[in-house]
Amino acid sequence: MDTFIENQNWRYATKKFDNTKKISSEDLETLKEAIRLSSSSYGLQPYKVIIIEDKTLREKLQPVSWGQSQIVDASQVIVFANETNVGNAEIDVYLQNISETRQIPLESIAGYGDFMKSKIGALTPEQISIWTAKQAYLALANLLNVAPELKIDVTPMEGFDSEKYNEILNLTEKGLNATVVATIGYRHEDDATQYYKKVRKSTKELFINL
Repeated sequence: MDTFIENQNWRYATKKFDNTKKISSEDLETLKEAIRLSSSSYGLQPYKVIIIEDKTLREKLQPVSWGQSQIVDASQVIVFANETNVGNAEIDVYLQNISETRQIPLESIAGYGDFMKSKIGALTPEQISIWTAKQAYLALANLLNVAPELKIDVTPMEGFDSEKYNEILNLTEKGLNATVVATIGYRHEDDATQYYKKVRKSTKELFINL
């Protein structure tokens, strides 16, 4: 745990990446597995994670990302895209996965399926989109936690035009919406931000004990 806290103090939102350094395939697989194992409501994971390495595609995304250099200089760009339509069909696929993974009959979890369908079915399309976007942020959190353990830098980014991302990446037609972006790689030695002291609320200010 001491190492975790130490690495969280090491972590910061990198402003300038070293574009000559690339994340190894082994470390990238570790990051992907951490994202895959993220918690989510009901365990549904109502989002997709798009990993972008293609230079040309990233050059198209940069202008609609407030011109931020991280988009083209980072080792990879990760887009967390929430599913905009989640209903009975998606729940049935999830139930089938549970049945096969745990080797239990579908009938034994029918009640759980009906419960999910009743709760999610009562939501408006807007509420569903908001809810699934929150689930995508949980996946981002796992990335932010594991990357420093590998001494990999991550910059979470909300400074981008979601509609333009959807257009460039053809997300809308897939029932997806770009929720949040993370650039990953290695900090450039010229990035002065890495030397700033971390500013956070004190424990006394942040926590309320009841």
